Amino acid sequence: MISTVHRSYQSVQILRNLCCHLKVFRKMSETDESPTKKMKLQEGEPPDDFIERIQYQRTTKTSSVADFKFNKKRVRMISSAENLDETSSGVVYWMSRDQRVQDNWALLYSQRLALKQKVPLYVCFCLVPKFLEATIRQFGFMLKGLQQVEKDCKELSISFHLLIGYAKDVLPQFIEENNIGAMVTDFSPLRVPSQWVKDVSEQLGKTPFCQVDAHNVVPCWEASPKLEYGARTIRSKINNQLSTYLTEFPPVIKHPHTAKNIQKPIDWSAAEASLEVDRKVTEVEWAEPGTAAGLRTLESFIKKRLKYFDVDRNDPTKNALSNLSPWIHFGQISAQRCVLEVKKFRSRYGKSVEGYIEECVVRRELSDNFCYYNEKYDTIEGTNDWAKTSLELHKKDKREYVYSREQLETAKTHDPLWNAAQRQMVGEGKMHGFLRMYWAKKILEWTASPEIALSDAIYLNDKYSLDGRDPNGYVGCMWSICGIHDQGWKEREVFGKIRYMNYAGCKRKFNVAAFEAKYNKKKM
Repeated sequence: MISTVHRSYQSVQILRNLCCHLKVFRKMSETDESPTKKMKLQEGEPPDDFIERIQYQRTTKTSSVADFKFNKKRVRMISSAENLDETSSGVVYWMSRDQRVQDNWALLYSQRLALKQKVPLYVCFCLVPKFLEATIRQFGFMLKGLQQVEKDCKELSISFHLLIGYAKDVLPQFIEENNIGAMVTDFSPLRVPSQWVKDVSEQLGKTPFCQVDAHNVVPCWEASPKLEYGARTIRSKINNQLSTYLTEFPPVIKHPHTAKNIQKPIDWSAAEASLEVDRKVTEVEWAEPGTAAGLRTLESFIKKRLKYFDVDRNDPTKNALSNLSPWIHFGQISAQRCVLEVKKFRSRYGKSVEGYIEECVVRRELSDNFCYYNEKYDTIEGTNDWAKTSLELHKKDKREYVYSREQLETAKTHDPLWNAAQRQMVGEGKMHGFLRMYWAKKILEWTASPEIALSDAIYLNDKYSLDGRDPNGYVGCMWSICGIHDQGWKEREVFGKIRYMNYAGCKRKFNVAAFEAKYNKKKM
């Protein structure tokens, strides 16, 4: 049987009956492998290499997830079916938001079930032809990361399958053909992925189907049962639970029960060719896709930039940011892993560590909370009443400049700082966090209505940013343009009571001329 959260006490007991008392012989730890490199670990001798040391930490925590006290609150039931068929031939992890093998609570839970039932473990990813405004820039980054997932799964005797098409069209057939007894998926609060889960659940019949929040440190439904007003209202709720959830991960081990059917090699070129996306927005060079590259970027942040994070993170001319958002967005690395590693330097860089945890945990999970509990997370209707009233009152105010979406996209405004920020996003697939606020607020100031401003900001961010199409992106635009998670400020033309930013204010904070010179000389 599989567990449920937010149902009855009886259902919780079902989970305990399934997941407790699982014991795997210690010799299984001898088959544990790093997702990037086989290692020979000796107790008390942590390796010098950053990635190898992380794997050492996993294996010294416990030999496998079967011996690990899995927190049942990470799991909730999607289907009404709870009885796992004893004659089934496998467990499926439907990978979606969290595209990695290690440090993945959803995959770990799936392996736990498969070990208990002594059946093969399958990982399936459903490749859709298009997703919102994503281009080949984002799809290319994702596909290259999935190739590493395929390699990691193969090393661990886990069967990985890339299914071409929408989950509702390809997953039920896979489950039937392979006699799957249970399916686990990860969690996203966004509208489209949530609909994918709903569509699949309606077709599974008697196959138990559950969901694990593998993206947040504190599971979204556990952090808060309602829509939070802002960071100040959710911060204590999350911080009070961090000691419970912010634990070391057990390792995904070499699976002892392998699939009998021969797995066909994945044709990655054909998969890429199946996409129906804009190919003019090219892939970026600065960010190498995949878990290993993401962990190396984390290592670089800790060694070179963490010490400056507290003081310089709001200066676009300084190299002080983590730069981890693309890998976290695609789930190629875990935000929980990032926090676990950064926390080790609290005694040395206390304010920087606290600042990073605030952004990586509190602010990021606040964004998931907003999108999960607010179905209108990307429209004016989704903001607070005071902001809607204020924006409506100033909707017809005269704008000194009004730009079309095409003019904005091609950075043809009168403002050299805004143009430079847009050029950074178009060229690099990222924009400095401080400038994202300025960028979005100026779109409000320079478009015909708040509705157009929000639509244009989301379109541009989703199309060009590697980490677009994300709760953080929607909340960033909604904060800048619609005042969510904020308060009313001094009333002014166009903005109403929405917080205002201007060019002169930026000049007081950093060397605007240096930033403009760096990006405005580049061709688009």
